[in-house]
Amino acid sequence: MTTAIPEEKFAITHGSGNVFLDLGFPPEEAANLLLRSTLMARITRIAREGGRTQAQAAKALGITQPRLNLLLKGKIDEFSLDALVNMLARAGYKAELKISKVARGRGAVVAA
Repeated sequence: MTTAIPEEKFAITHGSGNVFLDLGFPPEEAANLLLRSTLMARITRIAREGGRTQAQAAKALGITQPRLNLLLKGKIDEFSLDALVNMLARAGYKAELKISKVARGRGAVVAA
């Protein structure tokens, strides 16, 4: 005997391009969080490159190993944009910022 599977209807909602804005953060905070999370993700990749230890990666970034551990755990509230840009610079990278106008009501969307 075959049992029919009920057909489910799903509503598709398109995101704004900024998950923090979609989660309900105010536009200014969402833009800042998006920039910080983007930089943190890149620093995480840099830290894990080349099979370095956390201590070696932290030294290259100019921070302590416990501080790097916070970054690797995604503790976004522990890091300012300035601190993240400085880490990249110490490791031999530069961060570039792209600023663009967003449609009204869409909030701040910033690409890094």
